[in-house]
Amino acid sequence: MERLHIAFFGPTNSGKSTLVNALAGQQVSLVSPIPGTTTDPVRKIIELPELGPCVLIDTAGLGDGSTLGVERERLTRAIFDETDVAVVIENAGDSSGGVPPEPPAPPRSERSVSIIPALIRNLEAAGIPVVRYTRGESVDSLLRRLVAAAPREEEKFLTGNLVHAGSSVLLVMPQDSEAPKGRLILPQVQVLRELLDRGCVPHSCTPESLQAALDSLSGLPDLVITDSQVFGLVDRSLPKDCPLTSFSVLLAAAKGDIRTFVAGAGAIDTLKPGSRVLIAEACTHVPDTEDIGRVKIPALLRKRVGELTVDVSAGNDFPEDLSPYSLIIHCGACVANARLVRSRIRKALLAGVPITNYGIALAALNGILGRIAIPV
Repeated sequence: MERLHIAFFGPTNSGKSTLVNALAGQQVSLVSPIPGTTTDPVRKIIELPELGPCVLIDTAGLGDGSTLGVERERLTRAIFDETDVAVVIENAGDSSGGVPPEPPAPPRSERSVSIIPALIRNLEAAGIPVVRYTRGESVDSLLRRLVAAAPREEEKFLTGNLVHAGSSVLLVMPQDSEAPKGRLILPQVQVLRELLDRGCVPHSCTPESLQAALDSLSGLPDLVITDSQVFGLVDRSLPKDCPLTSFSVLLAAAKGDIRTFVAGAGAIDTLKPGSRVLIAEACTHVPDTEDIGRVKIPALLRKRVGELTVDVSAGNDFPEDLSPYSLIIHCGACVANARLVRSRIRKALLAGVPITNYGIALAALNGILGRIAIPV
């Protein structure tokens, strides 16, 4: 189940951090009478009644007008891309109703008050539901309005129509240096849990034990789901009539726009020496020599095209100017929400830059995109 991202916006010292702390029942953000206490966005994973798993995002205050404030505002506005519901703090009044009082603050400037209408217009223009919060409103009242405002998308299965109850599904999961010690990566956990919930019969192996796993089955599996980086090896080990997909392809269909990603992969054939490619990662991690985005995909591209310029963006550091790029290749975004991925797709399309994702790109680079099973 994807976490609902709830972000809190407003002028400096308007009570955003106090409200986030009250919702979380603990000190998530530092509270101080000094304007601009919150600089970078602060996130707290929490379970909220009726909303389920959520991420509360406390953002830096808007409207202080300082040089540092301009940079804080840039970071705050970047949060629009992942916000499912926005809470806008409108004023600081009575502190009754269960929300602790805000520390005494300097008088707010006229500019800090006047930004609220523009902020709400910008959020609504981005298609983000807005909940307007006034100091003194109880947490329970805010929760009721958050429940009413939260987007009601029908929950999608990652595996879509590719499986049904009783389906035999083989998961091929490399355990190389990129795999976390002692556990599976998030997409593998998500898919495995979904298969169990749907009444499927999952089997698992590494690429090295793939043939032994196939031999142990009474027949071919109904579906093989592999890590995209071993697409070629797995494809060569399977009959062509055995359905094959990858964890990244499943995520592309669930969180992004699979048609756009498939079309974007066609741009690989138009790359030439000197082209510039952006590898976009939704998370932040320390890469190693087997990193799929920073090492393996660039190596395959250079093998096909020749020397390329490959830039990498991680976390929220997605470039504002996409015009230098001939292609964007996005990760599966297992730790991000669908809104973030779709926001980046929209930006790429507006800039006229093809965009695809790791799984689709690797299938294309292995020459097997046409035989990959895509869920609907």
